[in-house]
Amino acid sequence: MSGRTRLAICGLLATLAASCAMLPLVERPVWVVQAAVLLALQTAVGAATRRVPLARWLTLALQAASTVLLLTLVFARSRAVAGVLPGPDALAGLGELLHQGAQDVGRYAIPAPATPGIRLLLVGGVLAVGLVVDALAVTFRSAAPAGLPLLALYSIGAGLAKGHTGWLWFLAAAGGYLLLLLAEGRDRLARWGRVFPAGTRPPGASGGPAATAGGPALAPVRTGRRIAALSLGIALALPAALPSIGGGLLGARGQGEGDGPGGGTISAVNPLVSLQNSLNQPENREVLRYRSTSQSVQDLYLRIVALDRFDGASWRASERRITDVPSPLPTPAGLSPATRVTPVGTSVAAASGYGQNYLPMPYPAAQVTAPGKWRYEPAGRTLVGDHGQTTRGVRYQVTSLHVEPTAAQLAAAPAPPEDLLREYTKVPSSVPAVVAQTAREVTAGAANAYEQAVRLQDWFAVSGGFRYDTEAAAGGGTDAIARFLRDRQGFCVHFSFSMAAMARTLGIPARVAVGFTPGTPQSDGSVSVGTKDAHAWPELYFEGAGWTRFEPTPSRGTTPDYSVAQQAPVPDPGAPQPAPRPRSVPSGVPAAPQGCPPELKKLDGCTAPAQQAAGGASDAGPGPLTVVAVVLAALAALLLPALPLLWRVTVRGRRLAGRAPEPTLAAWRELTDSAWDYGALVHDDALTPRMAVDHLVRTAGLAGAPAEAAGRVAVAVEQVLYAPPGRAGAPDGTAVTADVAVVRGARRAAGRRRARIRAVLAPRSAVRLLWAARARWARATARLRR
Repeated sequence: MSGRTRLAICGLLATLAASCAMLPLVERPVWVVQAAVLLALQTAVGAATRRVPLARWLTLALQAASTVLLLTLVFARSRAVAGVLPGPDALAGLGELLHQGAQDVGRYAIPAPATPGIRLLLVGGVLAVGLVVDALAVTFRSAAPAGLPLLALYSIGAGLAKGHTGWLWFLAAAGGYLLLLLAEGRDRLARWGRVFPAGTRPPGASGGPAATAGGPALAPVRTGRRIAALSLGIALALPAALPSIGGGLLGARGQGEGDGPGGGTISAVNPLVSLQNSLNQPENREVLRYRSTSQSVQDLYLRIVALDRFDGASWRASERRITDVPSPLPTPAGLSPATRVTPVGTSVAAASGYGQNYLPMPYPAAQVTAPGKWRYEPAGRTLVGDHGQTTRGVRYQVTSLHVEPTAAQLAAAPAPPEDLLREYTKVPSSVPAVVAQTAREVTAGAANAYEQAVRLQDWFAVSGGFRYDTEAAAGGGTDAIARFLRDRQGFCVHFSFSMAAMARTLGIPARVAVGFTPGTPQSDGSVSVGTKDAHAWPELYFEGAGWTRFEPTPSRGTTPDYSVAQQAPVPDPGAPQPAPRPRSVPSGVPAAPQGCPPELKKLDGCTAPAQQAAGGASDAGPGPLTVVAVVLAALAALLLPALPLLWRVTVRGRRLAGRAPEPTLAAWRELTDSAWDYGALVHDDALTPRMAVDHLVRTAGLAGAPAEAAGRVAVAVEQVLYAPPGRAGAPDGTAVTADVAVVRGARRAAGRRRARIRAVLAPRSAVRLLWAARARWARATARLRR
C-alpha cells in the first residue's frame, strides 16, 4: 500500500471517528452508514485522480463535483437530469432540503428524528469535512492542519449534545486524528528511505551509530504528537464553552441575551404539533403522574406552551423575554376580581424518560415550586429550563387558578386592550379567503365575540360534519386549513389551528395551546398522563376572564361549562344548532405502528419511552451507543474468523507480485509459509534453503517438475543470500516466483482435503500476526521506559 493510499484511508477513518460525536443528536444512527459509504466513494475519487496524476486544484475540483453528484443521487434523484446529473432543479431541491433541515434543527429536541433535511445536513457536513481533510492530509501532504476541520466537526456535535456526548466519542475522534498524524509521519520517513527500528542498521551499513527512534528522523512524528496534544486539549475545552441547546418546541433558549440575571430571550420555535403518530401508538407510555386537590380533574389540562404567531402555514411561539421565576406569579392578564376563581394545588412527578425544557402546568399557574434552573416567560405564563434544565424525573408543585366565568360574563366582556388586539388578531394575506368566509357564515347572527366563539366550537365538534381521524394526513402550507375545511376530517391539530385562525379573522384574539388532556385517574388517587393524552386546543381572550380554553376537537378532552348550551337569540333555521354534549377523555385510540414520531418529538422531545413516575422499567429501544456496539460486535464476529484467511491472501499477493525490494526472498518466504500451512516445518532458521526444500519434497511426496522447481528456488535463494554483491547471473525474480507457484500447486494437490481446508481457513503461518503484535508492544513499552 502506498503512502498516499494509507493517508487517504486514515483521513477517512479520522473523519468518521470525529463524526461519531453527532450520533447523540439523532435518534437513529443509520445516517452514519450512509455518510461512510459516500465518504469512501469521495475518497476513492481523490485516490484515482492522484494516480493519474492531475494538478492539485483539479483533484480537489473533481472530488467536490463527485460530492455534489453523490448527494444528488441520494437526496434529489427524482429532480436530477436523467436521474443522475445534478441540474438546476436538483440543486434547487438540495437547497430546499438544506433550508428545511436548518428549520428542523431548531424545531426538534435531542435526539431528533432523522428527517431528510437533517440527514442532508449531517451527511453533507461529514462529506465537506472529509473533503477538506483529504485535501490537506493527502493532496497537499499536510496532515496536522487537518485536525482543525476534525476538531470543528467534533466540537459542534459535543457542543450541541451537551450532556449526551460521552467519553467514547471523544476517544474515537482523538484516536482518528492521532492515526492520521502517525500515518503522515510514516509516509514522510518512508520518502527518505527504508525505516529501521531503533538500534539496527540497514544491510550493508558499516560503522556509525544506528538510527534510533528518538533521533532526528522522527522529528516530524514528535511535532505531530505535540500538535495532536494541543488540538485534543482544545477539543476538551471548547465543547464546555459552547452553549447547549435543547432544541425544538420544548427546547427554548433561556440563556439568551439579557441585561442581568433577569434578562434573556426565548427563541421562536415551530413545533408543528402534529400528534398523529403519537395518538396511533398501541401503547400509552406514561410521561407524568400527578395528584390534585380539585374535586374533578376533567378541566385540569396540563399546558406546556402557547403558540401565538400565525404565518398562514403554521403556528409558532414568538420570541419572548424571560425573567427569573417570581413568587407568586403575577395576576393573569385580563382576569377580573368579579370572575369566580378557585385555587387548585397539584403535585406532579415527571417520568425519567420524559425530557423537555418546558414545565407542564395547569393554566393559569399562580405559584410554582420546582427544583433546578427555571426561567419565567410572562406572555405565555410558562416556565422554561435554563442551561440544559429539563423535566426528567423532576417533582414539582403548582398552585393554579380554576377560572370559572359565566356565559353572561363572557358575552358582556368589553373590548380587549388595543395592543393585545393588534398582536393576537394578525392574519397574513396568504391565508385563503375561504377561511374568513367560512368563519362569517358559521357565526352569522351571533351577537358578540363570545357567541361567535361558541358557534365555531360547536360547528367543529358537533354540527359541521367533521370526523375525528388520526389517520388523516397532517398536511402543511398556507392551504392546509382550507383543505381541512373541505375534507372535514382530522385530529386535534387541525381543529385547534383552524378555530384559532378563524377566530382571528373575526377579530377575536386567539392562540393555540399545546400540552396534555387531564389524563386517566388511578386506583391510588393519582392521575396518569401518557403520550396519547398529548393535545392541542385554542385559547381565546375575553376581558375579565383572560385567555379562555375552548375544545373544538370531537371526542377529545372536555367541553368547558361556560361554552355549553348558549344559542344565538335568533337561530338560523337553515343550520339548527343542537346542544353540545359533554365529552370525556377517550379510553383508547386505534392502534398503529409503535415509535416516537417526529410530530411528538416536536411536542415533548421524547428521547426515550417514559417510565412510571413512581418507578418502573423502561421499554425504550436501544440507544445509538447500543446500536453501534451491536454492529461492531457483529462485524467482529464475522471478520475475526476470516482474519487469518484475509491476511494470508493479502500477504501472498504482495509477495508474489514481484514488487518487493528482493522478489526472490519474498517468494521464498511465501514458499516456506505455504509449506508450514500444510504442516511442514521448513521455516526454521536452522535449516539451509537446500535442507528446507529436501524436507518439503520428502514430506509432500513431490517428484518430477515440482521437485526440480523447488530445487531451483533453493539455489536462487542461496545466490541472493551468499553470493558477492554485483555478481553476474543474479536470479530472475519472475522465474523464481513462477517456480514457487508450481511447487505450491503440487503441494496443494498432494494434500488431503482436510489439510487443504485448514491451510485456507486457518493457516498456521498466521501466527506471524501475533508475533508482530508482540514485537510492536515490546518496542512501545521499551520507548515508554526510556
